[in-house]
Amino acid sequence: MPITTAADIDRRGLRDRVYESILGMLVDGAVEPGERLSIDTVAKVLDVSPTPVREALVMLERTGLVTRVALKGYRVAPQPDAAQLEELFEARLMLEVEAVRLAFPHRVSLRPRLAELMAAHRAAAAAVRSHVGAEVPVELTQRYFQSDSDVHRVIVEHSGNRYLRDMYDSLGALTHRMRQAGTRGPSDAAQALDEHRAIALAFEGDDVDAAVAAMRAHIENVRGRAIADAS
Repeated sequence: MPITTAADIDRRGLRDRVYESILGMLVDGAVEPGERLSIDTVAKVLDVSPTPVREALVMLERTGLVTRVALKGYRVAPQPDAAQLEELFEARLMLEVEAVRLAFPHRVSLRPRLAELMAAHRAAAAAVRSHVGAEVPVELTQRYFQSDSDVHRVIVEHSGNRYLRDMYDSLGALTHRMRQAGTRGPSDAAQALDEHRAIALAFEGDDVDAAVAAMRAHIENVRGRAIADAS
């Protein structure tokens, strides 16, 4: 049987850290759709060798966030079109509705953390909405999107399924990038906040079907808004 050495473990740890660094650049808009991702340049910026960068880009290609063109290397993937958005939200529906079902038996332990994250989400939404009629600062937009994602992820985490968590992280990164191109700001924040409140309220009760319905309605509403923005 193959022997895993300490060097192998260290290399995988470095690759994962490089992956997170590049992912952060992608979802925060530090690199533009279509922009070339030079392995040597990224390695220099991150002060690592090219090998973990190459391995991280292979992993990111699987998420759809980067594309590889033969003989030309890696580029930041374009924003998803309407057909890709449909597929993305179909996947989110399947994953997150099931995550609600699995998390519901653990709702007592979920409630305090969900309440904490909802408070942060309300504060971020209020900050975004305070800029109605003006450009929302990038840091506020990022804080809002992170608070939105945190509400979803804590439910997935309480599903107790590590594979659902991994899948959510990939889909969440795609969703985040999609939002960068959205024209909705304060109005979508208000709608999403109301929909998240409905989900959190359902977890206060004992009706799993109500929680499932609230999550389904939210994702379908987000899908409608995203496709309207993309058209």
